[in-house]
Amino acid sequence: MTDLQSLTRLCPPPNPPMNINWDAIEARLGTPLPHDYKQLADQYGPGTFADYIHLFHPHGATEYVNLTGPVPTRIREQLRKDHQQGTHPVPYHPDQLLACGTTSNGEYLFWITDPATHPDHWHIAVNEARGPRWHTHHGTITHFLLSVLTGQEHVPQFPTGLLDTPPAFTPSHPTLWKPEPITDQPPTDTAAIRTWARANGYDVPLRGRIPPHVREAWQNAQTP
Repeated sequence: MTDLQSLTRLCPPPNPPMNINWDAIEARLGTPLPHDYKQLADQYGPGTFADYIHLFHPHGATEYVNLTGPVPTRIREQLRKDHQQGTHPVPYHPDQLLACGTTSNGEYLFWITDPATHPDHWHIAVNEARGPRWHTHHGTITHFLLSVLTGQEHVPQFPTGLLDTPPAFTPSHPTLWKPEPITDQPPTDTAAIRTWARANGYDVPLRGRIPPHVREAWQNAQTP
């Protein structure tokens, strides 16, 4: 049984495969992508694992989780700055790190793109949201997800209660992210708001109610 088959048994995908145009995506990124990731993204679509891990996807519901959006480039620029200034130790050269996901706490998941022309050999690195720690997984992104969600691998940066409830996949719905007036009814999926808030210096809890001023700031950021 492949890693993807095991993952789909653990966290059933919500919809039929997407059949993404990967030639166009890779041309836009200027790099080939791992075969396992392309299968994973096709199978699941955009969404969240265990209400915590958000993989970047070519059809991400917002720019903050879109693989071809501006965020991966911004993250690499920040890593270069950290590397040059010694702000946080970066265990790999920033140009070898390509962001491929994030978490509700603000950590980022990266492909270690070495060798650059053989993406199926890329491994995974995870940084710490507000600290110096890094964690390396010597396997694919699919194997990383499977290892974490089955409890076989513990990432020190991740919360200890991550698996207190059975892991599942929650799809993202782009209609939830249209810049509409804020109402008293909170959106069903608040993961993107939390990710944006932490990336922009707001202190928000991992779960529960998001402060109104954070919702308002996020809403204003979505308005062209």
